[in-house]
Amino acid sequence: AAPQVLAKVSDATYDPNPQYSFAYDVQDSLTGDSKSQIESRNGDIVQGQYSVADPDGTRRIVDYTADPINGFNAVVRKAPLAVAAPVVARAVAPVAAAPIAPVAPVVAARAVAAPFYAQPAYARAAPLISAPAPLAYSAYPAPVARLASPLNYVV
Repeated sequence: AAPQVLAKVSDATYDPNPQYSFAYDVQDSLTGDSKSQIESRNGDIVQGQYSVADPDGTRRIVDYTADPINGFNAVVRKAPLAVAAPVVARAVAPVAAAPIAPVAPVVAARAVAAPFYAQPAYARAAPLISAPAPLAYSAYPAPVARLASPLNYVV
């Protein structure tokens, strides 16, 4: 038997301890899009945070970690987008209510006669067919074909 030759294939780009980090921030006042993220990786451990503006007027902030022992874990919290100023009631000056012009007397409405509806009138249309045609039956004998039966030959 021929000897087996095993070739070892190695990936020169493989990094046994990958490391990276990135961050971005979007604040688009035209569309209202507001989000950010930051993440870093050291080997098999990933840590990061992202935040996004929710429609209810709060900012959702998620802190996350991932590692081979504990898996993926995330902690979510909410914070107000902006600190609201306290509402102060404005003092309103009293207004004296007085009629501006004399009010004209109300004119009584005229009595209106109740509507009258006539009985529905209709004319019966003439029938489309004056009388049905009588049923006609015809019978004739079915055609019969008489053929000579084949001859049996004995050999």
